[in-house]
Amino acid sequence: MKKNLFVWQIAGFVFTCILGTLLHFLYDWTNSNVLAALISGVNESTWEHMKLMFYPMAIFSIIQYKFIGSDYHNYWFAKLCGLLLSLVLIPVFYYTYTGVFGVNADWFNITIFFICAAIAYFTEYTLLQSEKGFHISTKTALVLLAGISLLFTANTFSPPEIPLFRDPITKMYGIN
Repeated sequence: MKKNLFVWQIAGFVFTCILGTLLHFLYDWTNSNVLAALISGVNESTWEHMKLMFYPMAIFSIIQYKFIGSDYHNYWFAKLCGLLLSLVLIPVFYYTYTGVFGVNADWFNITIFFICAAIAYFTEYTLLQSEKGFHISTKTALVLLAGISLLFTANTFSPPEIPLFRDPITKMYGIN
């Protein structure tokens, strides 16, 4: 099964890119359905774009676990690391390029999403291939992932009024 890991990671990247793109529009497609707001972007804030990475990667992690996860002692640790890295890199890349160039280009925002997904899945692949190294228990990793999910939910409905959560178009926070 370990031979298939690379194929699984490529599939995860594709799954994340496609589902993340679809989730970008789901809230609007459902006429602002509150249930859709739980997993989809409700505005154009950086935070909501991070949510578009989190849920597809989390969903794919569950699917992948059912097939090959038990082959890896550090499976959930690797998934947590990949996810956290992508969630950090999205705002780092976004605020760096908008700060340096003073522009906000949709095509580049999409490129950032794909680059962050690729880095995340490559990081997971590298960690899963490693038989040594630091890892945390499955229970701890799953609790942290659940905590991140709760943060996304809470901050969709009641976000702090800081730039990370501000929609650059409407200048609003959270659900409009």
